[in-house]
Amino acid sequence: MKKGKVFLVGAGPGDVGLITVKGLEAIKQADVILYDRLANPKLLESAPADCELIYCGKLPNRHILRQESINDLLVAKALEGKMVVRLKGGDPGVFGRVGEEAASLVPYQIPFEIVPGISSGIAAPLYAGIPVTHRKYGESFAVVTAHDKSNEGKPLLDWEGLVRGIDTIAFYMGVGNLPFICQNLIAHGKAATTPIILIQWGTFGRQKTLQGTLADIVQKVAAAKFSNPSIILVGDVISLREKISWFEKKPLYGRQILLARTSNGPSELAKELMDQGADVIEFPKWKKTLVHIDLEKVAAYDRILFAQPESVAEFFEALIDNQIDIRNIRASFYGPSFKTIKSLNDRGFTANLADEMPGAGSLLIVGDNSVLKNMENYELYDVMVTSQKELDWQFIPIFNRMIGEAHVDTMIFPCSASVEPFLEALKECGISEEEYIRKTEVVCMGKQTMAAARGAGLMNAHMPAKATKADLIEYLTEQNGEELQ
Repeated sequence: MKKGKVFLVGAGPGDVGLITVKGLEAIKQADVILYDRLANPKLLESAPADCELIYCGKLPNRHILRQESINDLLVAKALEGKMVVRLKGGDPGVFGRVGEEAASLVPYQIPFEIVPGISSGIAAPLYAGIPVTHRKYGESFAVVTAHDKSNEGKPLLDWEGLVRGIDTIAFYMGVGNLPFICQNLIAHGKAATTPIILIQWGTFGRQKTLQGTLADIVQKVAAAKFSNPSIILVGDVISLREKISWFEKKPLYGRQILLARTSNGPSELAKELMDQGADVIEFPKWKKTLVHIDLEKVAAYDRILFAQPESVAEFFEALIDNQIDIRNIRASFYGPSFKTIKSLNDRGFTANLADEMPGAGSLLIVGDNSVLKNMENYELYDVMVTSQKELDWQFIPIFNRMIGEAHVDTMIFPCSASVEPFLEALKECGISEEEYIRKTEVVCMGKQTMAAARGAGLMNAHMPAKATKADLIEYLTEQNGEELQ
């Protein structure tokens, strides 16, 4: 059997937009992905539907997979002829043990590539408004591990060399050793007034910072219960933060959103929310299987209602596969949402909302298998099921970790069809609906969606003035402003 290939890929620090083009291309072609805790799980959604996902993450005081087992898995999967991606947070060459993993492949003559990533020690400070070098404040920069296998896990470092020769120092994963770090820096000549900042979950919407000096930061961290994953940055360059802080000024910075999802495609709404500074988890993840479509009578209908944007693409692909000329279809097209209308507009067709559809004339409803559950009195009409949609079970434990690490304060339902599947998937994750939802704000796009949410028992559901992305952003931004006052 032909050997596979291994890509050792840096996922960047958290913001999914910071992965390299080459890294993303590797994910899109992968047969197997072994991923770490600090690689944003949202990147896994770009993998093929049948890709095997293996969690290698290390949690505090608990290792999911030992390094030796990870090396063995890389070898075994590659020898099966598969394309394997090892997805690591930040840059794989910065405390990522990529040297060990690459070396494990050499004896088996397994081809591999190392794809660099943006290092957290540079990216997290920049998202906090701090360049790690500056002509006035710092002309040298060092990255240092703050935890190793020495006695009691205290790093054995050239403290004098760091103090005398380096202007800006980034310590990785060192919150537990922060007293030891500050003590040694001061003891070897750093002024007690030297600025220091901790950046937790850097480049995520949940990013938090805590600033102080070498003299007082330990007390501040204890009071705030600050924890890893954090970058610790030391140096005078931190003073620039007051002038050029930018990420934390985004209108939705700090808001952590759980967005109900009805499809697997990239969500424009999620992208817009993240662009405005929010942390967004799209939930749940679906798997779709196309089914054979009988198009023999499609030209006979007066009205065709597309239940989802995806059903538009599936319908027209089926027309091409069956060599049916679209000019033979005389029906008017309709959709329940602006997104579905846009999918039709993008293909050159005018379409109207379902609310504007006349009652007379034969009707065909086109959608995936969920259309039978979401359409009232569907037995009165003809229904064309274009695909079977079901939960992607491989992502359930992934979402459990994502939701567990975040502090979700807002849930958004973009359409009425998203409410019931979302609540059912929450149960599949073992999340108590009542306990969880009581702690979060529920925002709905449109009156029908809010009615569906309240009908499902979410009586705290609210909505912006209009069911548009712009109005939703404005609604959430106003709330963010009120919370900050």
